Amino acid sequence: MSHLRARISGIASAVPPDAVTNEDMRSFMETDPKWVLQRTGIRQRYWAREDAEVTTAGLGAEASRLAIERAGIRRDELDMIIFATLSPDAVYPGSGCFLQEHLGIEGIPAFDLRQQCAGFLYGLSMADLYVRAGQCRHVLLVGSEIQSKALDKSTRGRDVTVLFGDGAGAAVISAVEVQDADPRTSKESFLISHHLHADGKYATELMHRSPGTMNRIWNPDELVGAKESYPQMNGRLVFNHAVRRMPEVTLEALEANGLAPSDVDLFVLHQANKRINDKFAKAVGVEDEKVFSTIETYGNTTAATIPIGLDEARKQGRLERGMLVASAAFGAGFTWAASLYRW
Repeated sequence: MSHLRARISGIASAVPPDAVTNEDMRSFMETDPKWVLQRTGIRQRYWAREDAEVTTAGLGAEASRLAIERAGIRRDELDMIIFATLSPDAVYPGSGCFLQEHLGIEGIPAFDLRQQCAGFLYGLSMADLYVRAGQCRHVLLVGSEIQSKALDKSTRGRDVTVLFGDGAGAAVISAVEVQDADPRTSKESFLISHHLHADGKYATELMHRSPGTMNRIWNPDELVGAKESYPQMNGRLVFNHAVRRMPEVTLEALEANGLAPSDVDLFVLHQANKRINDKFAKAVGVEDEKVFSTIETYGNTTAATIPIGLDEARKQGRLERGMLVASAAFGAGFTWAASLYRW
């Protein structure tokens, strides 16, 4: 007996051409490159040139075209676009619509998700549900960010600015008939389960306030250039919650499916800090080598970190069909999530 399931049929990523190293940052802020590497694990990140017309949807389109090709389908076979980002092309409309124009696709639904670092996994759960309900055969899921244009590139903003990079990752989620849908025994490629959480009482601990209705007016002149006009983060609190919630939700996903951490072949996590990755490995009881890391090269690309990680693992030969993969993310909201799947 076969079962209708969803699988990741194509994955791809894209970044702007210019890498910005920790040493490069000394030209516009007071910072110690060695300290940044020691505290975060980041050596460089990619930023779009300030004079370049690079948009979040445009970078997402670059990754999408390749993901569609790798999925072995045509663009007109897509049934839906889900776009996860915190750095949209415009306040409105959603970047999914801009992506649709880039790809030359008409008529299908396109919508954005604002779950920040957890956005790709929230989107993965939605794509899975649409496919398993028989509503879609192929869903394009994109996580894309051009964060560099919103960062405070001065000494005042360095604690946040050194962390973030620009990048995009795209996945095609496709319907598949699975003969063995038991996650404990099957080696077939399919999405197994998703576990989503949020706690809004911490919403102001990691936020970008302006523009928004929290202000007296939408984009008040008095906030232009002020600290509040840039992303703000309670770094210690975010770190402490991340090292607790990501292992917690991963173990929740494994327990729900009768699996143990030792059954997982590769953990592809949101990339915020190398120390979080290391603490995750210790908390779930696996070797560091099982936790795939891209933080050194890309920094934190928010909604794009997990699809970039999947594509990098594929390129490096670390990710092969049939492998059991667990992904987890934590970010603003606070929101956190985990997904379990056979690649």
